[in-house]
Amino acid sequence: MTTAPPIDWNAYFDEALDIFQRYLRIDTSNPPGNEWRAADFLEGILAAEGIPCERYDAGGGRVSLRAALPGDGSAGGPLLLLNHTDVVPVEREYWEEDPFGGVIRDGCIWGRGALDMKSLGVAELMAFLALKREGAPLRRELVFLAVADEEAGGLYGIEWLARHHPDAIRAQYVINEGGGGVTELFGVQRPVFNVAVAEKGPLWLRLVAEGTPGHGSMPHDDNALERLVRALYRIHTWQREIVVSPLLDEYFARLRRAGVFRGEATPEALAPVAAEDIRVRALLTNTISLTMASSGIKHNVIPGRAEAAIDCRLLPGVNPDDFQRQLEAVIADPKVRIERVFAGWSEPSPYDTDLFRTIEEVIRDHVEDAVVVPGVTVGFTDSRVFRNQGVVAYGFSGGLDTPELLRTFHGHNERVTIESFRLNCRLVYEVVRRMCVA
Repeated sequence: MTTAPPIDWNAYFDEALDIFQRYLRIDTSNPPGNEWRAADFLEGILAAEGIPCERYDAGGGRVSLRAALPGDGSAGGPLLLLNHTDVVPVEREYWEEDPFGGVIRDGCIWGRGALDMKSLGVAELMAFLALKREGAPLRRELVFLAVADEEAGGLYGIEWLARHHPDAIRAQYVINEGGGGVTELFGVQRPVFNVAVAEKGPLWLRLVAEGTPGHGSMPHDDNALERLVRALYRIHTWQREIVVSPLLDEYFARLRRAGVFRGEATPEALAPVAAEDIRVRALLTNTISLTMASSGIKHNVIPGRAEAAIDCRLLPGVNPDDFQRQLEAVIADPKVRIERVFAGWSEPSPYDTDLFRTIEEVIRDHVEDAVVVPGVTVGFTDSRVFRNQGVVAYGFSGGLDTPELLRTFHGHNERVTIESFRLNCRLVYEVVRRMCVA
């Protein structure tokens, strides 16, 4: 491997921070998305460096953007830097700062997308630009891919690209969201970096209860809303088993060797931990969250129909059809039907790879006393599309954040510390360079 040219890291981070703030000011809330705005912004930066881009428009302004630096292939197939440009909506009245202001306050950059995932997108962009500027010959093709619609399942983003432009997503390795560092885990103050090699599968369902409408003054036994409430209560009280997969066994084994986790990784031993810690519970069980409900047209009218939306997240390897059948048995009411809105699943990626080893080396070179573990993302990402094609896809971010700050993910006052953003930029660059430069 050639020695990396000297980089003015202060200038590198200043440029990254400026791009990051401007990027956060672009409202790409999904719905409606309007990702063309982000594509225009990113394309302008790449074009200024003489890098051509390909735009992919799924319609309605749902634009994804791709750029590539050629390599000789001596190290293998392409390394694809994947990121999404859309963000979830905000409730502005609960924010202390403008969610689309890119404000710096208290050592943090505030804004929707600060954690999910415009920070990593900028870190990937900066690494891509840096290798172009260095002009060193690449041992593999390096691809930067910014996609639309991840927050709604990718039907106008990665799923659309996979169907209509499969060559655009060709890769051997993918670096995407889903991983990162946390300063404390299980009450132990030590940096732990989760490199996500798998993710839970989303299963979004709509429950529809049918009944007989009537006057509110004359209650009866066929009230659709009451029927729905009973169904939701049965789901709420359904005790789902704790599962420790071989991957999670390795996850806990590494944490145990590092002194971060001190218990046994058995379902019996982990049950009380899962009961107290929602993060552990999400790792070990198929979860169900009630997210929306609607019923009725007037205060004094018994509704003939009631609906609820539930967000199920299934452990890797769980078939959504099987889980839905289990759910029907739990509800046990023929007048409550289940409608599928969205489902996705994927098998884990192996972690005995050059990319995983490189990520481990880089983290340990730059973060003192760091622990690196292969893990599971409890949310879902676009990585599933690649994993289902046999491509190795990892969730990796070089950011290191506190558990408290990470709770702003998809929440109010989303933000990332400047220190974490700087580390993210540095680590992503180092990983990309070691993977691509001769």
